[in-house]
This record gives sequence, structure tokens and C-alpha cells, in this order.
Amino acid sequence: MPSSIMRNLVTGGAGFVGSHLVDRLMEAGEEVLCLDNYFTGRKQNIERWLGHPRFELIRHDVTEPIRLEVDRIWHLACPASPVHYQHNPIKTAKTSFLGTYNMLGLARRVGARLLLASTSEVYGDPEVHPQPESYRGCVNTIGIRSCYDEGKRIAETLCFDYQRMHGTEIRVVRIFNTYGPRMLPDDGRVVSNFIVQALRGEPLTLYGDGSQTRSFCFVDDLVEGIIRLMNGSQPGPINIGNPGEFTIRQLAELVREKINPSLDLICKPLPQDDPLQRQPVITLAQQYLGWQPTVALSQGLDRTIADFRERLTPSRRA
Repeated sequence: MPSSIMRNLVTGGAGFVGSHLVDRLMEAGEEVLCLDNYFTGRKQNIERWLGHPRFELIRHDVTEPIRLEVDRIWHLACPASPVHYQHNPIKTAKTSFLGTYNMLGLARRVGARLLLASTSEVYGDPEVHPQPESYRGCVNTIGIRSCYDEGKRIAETLCFDYQRMHGTEIRVVRIFNTYGPRMLPDDGRVVSNFIVQALRGEPLTLYGDGSQTRSFCFVDDLVEGIIRLMNGSQPGPINIGNPGEFTIRQLAELVREKINPSLDLICKPLPQDDPLQRQPVITLAQQYLGWQPTVALSQGLDRTIADFRERLTPSRRA
């Protein structure tokens, strides 16, 4: 195998975003070590690569150290939806802190470049709108979301301290709401919630009155952005997300229109610390990466709905 081929470690590589990244790296002819503990990852997401000579699947939890020889580390491992990261909040915090600490230690030992998948959740319930990377956030340190919000904040801290102390090459991406094929039906995210409810003929559940806003980035656009960040010279943090802003009610109405216009919308109380506004400023991504999203919400929803429909429809085979 030519030495010019990059050897990539993707933590969380069997997950929603990770598996799409694995696809891109494999299609580019690179070598991929996919590491996952299957808490939210699924082997079927990467089954097309099983047995491929440039692909290796490792079952491992990033909270435990591991010794590997790699050129690049794409550190995506961490449950990212409230349902999953609140299931075991202490484990979530350990994954962000110890997992990032272990991956930075590996990067330092082997001279690898590390990309951290951080999140727009570091901005908390923002008092600045839209959110630029310079905004330091408004996070409740003791709330039910803080295991994830503060976990990612300390993960960013570790990255920049490793850069300052040890010269470790880092890239930090702040990911805004992402959707697309392979999302888990039970992950509690608003796009998957609405699609699953609509396909099952159930009312679509709004929390609060549905006036809170989000910005939805299709997974292919996200993966393109993080690849450009890893290959570029800027350490970040850099926002990657779609600046198109929609209310949750608008999203529900769009999904309903595409699947079953007769469904009702019902309202339930807003969860604690649920952000009222979320929209990225992507000036740095445009300036340094030449990146901006290309997939419109309606188009991305069509592809996502088709994927959910295929996975949720019982097989007709005997």
C-alpha cells in the first residue's frame, strides 16, 4: 500500500455522522480505522466496508486508552441527542473529557492531527443571535443538558491546551443541528421525531408553542465542511451549519405536508434549558474553508424521509 495513503481513525465511526464520514474517506481511497462502542452507533451503518482491505472495525470505548498508529484522528465519539446523552449523564461527561484526553494523548504520541467534533451546544441558550465563534455562550452548569454542553466545552479546552503545551495539531468544529439518512428513530431529535411520528400516523409533538428556532444542516454538507477543516490550516473553532433559520412549527408543518397533511400538531411543555434560538454565523467557514451548505431543507428532508420509510417499513420477504 502506498505510503501516501492517509491512515484515519474515526471515533464514533459507526454512528450517524461518523458513518457518512467513513464513506467519504473510503471513497477517497484512504485507510480507515472505525472505532465505536455501539451505544448509539450501528454496525449496519458501515457494513458495506466490512472485509475491505483498507477498513478495520474496532469495538472500543474512548474512555479507555488505546494504542494505534494513525495519521489523523476524527474524534466524533459522544452521544449527541438529549435522549441519549441524558440517559447516563456521568458517562456522557466522561466520554467528552476522558475520551478527548485519550485521543489527544494518542495524537501527541504518534504526531497525528486531531479534529474534535464539538457542538453549537457550547453556546447554551444564547443571548447573542445568530452565534459567531467569538460568542462564549450562556450555559447552565448544573442543568440536565450540562453533561453534554459542559463536556464539549472542556473538550475544546483540552484541545487548545494540548496545542499550546505540546504543539499538537488540532481542528475544532462546532456542529449545528444536522439531519439525514441513518439518524436513529428514537434519538429524540426534532427531525427524526417528526418523521417517525408522521410515518406512524401519529400527531406531531411540539414542545412549547413551536416558536423556538433551529438551523438544519444536511449531513453531506456537514461532512464536506469537516473534511475541509481537517485538510486546512485553521485550528478553529469554526461553525459548520446551515444558517437558514426555521421555527420548530415550520419544520413540523413541512414534514406533515410531505408525509400526511391530515395529522394534528400537539403541544407539550418545553424541556429545561431548551435553547430558544439557534443559528450559526458561518463567515469563518466561508472565508477559510470556502464552504457553505448546498442542500436545501426541503430537498434534504425528502432524502431523509425516504431513508426512514425504508427502514421503518416491515419487510415483505417471507
